[in-house]
Amino acid sequence: MKLDKTDKKILDTLQENAKITNAQLAAEAGISPPGMIERVKRLENSGIIKKYVALVNPASVGRGTLAMVNVSLAAHQLPSLDLFTEKINKMEEVLECYHIAGDDDFLLKIAVEDINSYEKFLIEKLTKVEGVSKIKTTFVLSTVKYGTKIHFNINQKNQ
Repeated sequence: MKLDKTDKKILDTLQENAKITNAQLAAEAGISPPGMIERVKRLENSGIIKKYVALVNPASVGRGTLAMVNVSLAAHQLPSLDLFTEKINKMEEVLECYHIAGDDDFLLKIAVEDINSYEKFLIEKLTKVEGVSKIKTTFVLSTVKYGTKIHFNINQKNQ
């Protein structure tokens, strides 16, 4: 789906404030409310807008220990990959999971209460996933940049 300047403005605004009213969003985008609703529905139906969420600060709810975990699998056939992703998707500690190229196969972002909680997660869950051959953990000291917004250069021509 090709996005025009108005679509990009709608997406830009919704990424900043998904609770904005339809009337406010239409005014921001410079279109009528019915036209805006139609555009948002099209963006949702096409899968460009996946869902609307509240972003929770992990530290404020007792999950302030963040770790980036590299995982290697012993085998790289589809059944092994599928089994790993199926198990990971059930682990509430895993915030994000990326299938990556390079020395390792997956990169996980983990949020837990503390180091002891991470050790429990590691021993009781991650190491029990069949096919895992190597795990390398890096703990986050501080978050320098965190973002979820995809930026659009709305004012640039030919976009």
